[in-house]
Amino acid sequence: MTTNELKALASLIDEDDKEILHLVEKQIYMLGSQMIPYLEEESQQQTNQKVQKRIDNIVHHLRFETVLEKLQVWKQAEQDDLLKGLWILATYEYPSLEIKNLQIQIEQIYYEVWQVFREDLHPHDTVRIMNSIFFGKLRFKPNPDYQAINNSMINMVLETRMGNPIALCCVYLLVAAKFKIPIYGVNLPNIFILTYKSDLMQFYINPTNKGIIFNKSDIDNYIEQLNLPASDVFYQPCTHLDMLKRILRNLSFSFEKIEDHEKMKEVRRMLTVLEV
Repeated sequence: MTTNELKALASLIDEDDKEILHLVEKQIYMLGSQMIPYLEEESQQQTNQKVQKRIDNIVHHLRFETVLEKLQVWKQAEQDDLLKGLWILATYEYPSLEIKNLQIQIEQIYYEVWQVFREDLHPHDTVRIMNSIFFGKLRFKPNPDYQAINNSMINMVLETRMGNPIALCCVYLLVAAKFKIPIYGVNLPNIFILTYKSDLMQFYINPTNKGIIFNKSDIDNYIEQLNLPASDVFYQPCTHLDMLKRILRNLSFSFEKIEDHEKMKEVRRMLTVLEV
């Protein structure tokens, strides 16, 4: 279809005849996200709030379908790119967000660490340097509201420098990866942590306590207190896919908390895409 035809189709969204409106909406959904600019232009010209609401709902649906498609592609072929996965999730709430902006911010944190980084240090000292920049100079810290929606939005975590444990871990390990430091996420119950794991040693890092270093015995005690059976999941690195699924579960709880049941259902659909 030509540009004029797409504009004309968008203008028909104010049709009163239900049968015609149904056909118009069906055609718009078939054309997909390419219709969004024309629908937004039509919305700006509308004075009828009912029609504006109709357009908003359609645009949201089209954007959501795009998020689902991108998540599917990420799962199938791009799981190594954690930042891209986080960006896709963030576009659910911030559809105009560009991944380039996130890359620039991660690069800026990397540069802050790079200025004091040395490759000849013991791993514990390497982590302490990371901590001094991340939690000290840049003042990343836990968000007291673990269920806040912005905890699951990487752009807001970078902007406010606050997040829940997994949000802080994501930023931390994205920077560590640029130095090729073997730091990974670990799926502990109730809290997400990091592990440094090489052929020579392994230890753990707690982002909610300024990156304090601890050992396997501490996890043993924690699991025992929770009365849970021991499992490798609690000690070994998890995948980026595991991390995105946990973030989506957190986001689902966040929307449930504020009783936004429609968005809760959509987030669960996103989660289903990653679980199938």
